[in-house]
Amino acid sequence: MRRKDFLRLSALFGGGLFSGATLGQTPTADLDELANNTGIDGSMFNYADAPIKKVRVAVVGLGNRGTTLIEMLNWLVRNEHCEIVAICDVQKRYLDRASERIAKFQSKSPLVVDGSSDKNAWQQMCNPELADLLLIATPWRWHAPMAKYAMEQGLHTATEVPMAYEAQDSLDLIKTAEQTKRHCIMIENCCYNGEELFVLNMVKEGVFGDLTHAECAYIHDLRELMLHTDYYHERWRLNHHLERDGNFYTTHGLGPVCMYMDILRGDNLSHLVSMSSNEAALSKALRESDDPVMNAVSEKVKCGDVNTTLIKTEKGRSIMLQFDVHTGRPYNRLNKLCGTGAVHYGYPSRLFIDDPESGGWHSWQDETGYKEHLEKYAHPMWVKLREQISDNEQGHGGMDFVMMYRLIRALNHGVPLDLNVYDGALWSIVGALTDKSVALGNQRVNIPDITNGMWKNEAEHPVFREL
Repeated sequence: MRRKDFLRLSALFGGGLFSGATLGQTPTADLDELANNTGIDGSMFNYADAPIKKVRVAVVGLGNRGTTLIEMLNWLVRNEHCEIVAICDVQKRYLDRASERIAKFQSKSPLVVDGSSDKNAWQQMCNPELADLLLIATPWRWHAPMAKYAMEQGLHTATEVPMAYEAQDSLDLIKTAEQTKRHCIMIENCCYNGEELFVLNMVKEGVFGDLTHAECAYIHDLRELMLHTDYYHERWRLNHHLERDGNFYTTHGLGPVCMYMDILRGDNLSHLVSMSSNEAALSKALRESDDPVMNAVSEKVKCGDVNTTLIKTEKGRSIMLQFDVHTGRPYNRLNKLCGTGAVHYGYPSRLFIDDPESGGWHSWQDETGYKEHLEKYAHPMWVKLREQISDNEQGHGGMDFVMMYRLIRALNHGVPLDLNVYDGALWSIVGALTDKSVALGNQRVNIPDITNGMWKNEAEHPVFREL
């Protein structure tokens, strides 16, 4: 390898503000013991803080995801529900781009924090005299330490997914939230998509009867983006696939399913078994790349192409969770839900009603029947925000806007958030446990109770609260 290529390879995996030296070191200690020793008390369930008339938002990480989130605040800023008071990134061009976009809908310019030469520059924004909320859209390894620090300084936090990829980090975030009484929410946009909210509302209205099984996934061919020099700064996402083997991105599929099944609101995840296929597709893309650095790491890929995880709940329901960002195939989250009264299969959305008079056995609802159910059971939140959703469809069809709307408006009103720190921690911990199960030869791994028993309290999901 030429010397300059060797240096590029060393830089790729050895440093940089948002790249980690070690990844995926799942704790070897039993997670039940970790959870029990963390001192979790469950006090952030249904926690409501004082109303904030206009939420002051600081944003760290202004790449592709951070830029989208800023756009989703446009309507909320113009209607004086929030204000973007500070922005930070390690690349000046992203700071300039964000400043230009914010100027189109906000008269006051935010504080601009350049993180290119100081890896802790973002901490300047974690000042309660400046901001109320830190919005985190950085690479994964920074989510937990940033959220923890911000809460300790007195800010509420909202972090992109996953909340943390180390189990201990998720537990630490719970403990910090409980001690500081600051909100810590993982902003999972798929929980706010029209299809998922439609299914959730049908569950609430009894259409599905007793739930038995669900299938969910994150299936998204990311090979080109992982190899791209700009899309993921210093190719941070590729690093994980060279160091870990499991499901790194559980929450897009698992989040909505946990809402369907009242997980942490009457049921809980009990244990899992995880298995990865052999790896072939990503290493092939690396070998065929024109970049010699990518050629050189083609033999280092550790993550299998397809990871499949089976999860059992305390009430006996089963969940199949898949992860595949290597294989060339269409995007899919599966979104399958089975009950005694109905079945839904996603991508495309199809509905079966277990009643011969509703279309016959072995047949999906026809277009007319499906539309009738969609009109009747559309989630009231989606109906209420239809106009704003139409204006913000660039945010994954509108779900990004609904997610940010619910977060900001809950803070405005001083009511509990739709999702709490336990939701985000649980869905993220599942990812760490898949790594552990795969490493142990696909053995069963118990999922700890991270709520101090609070999950046993049955409750309607807060996403039905009107805001």
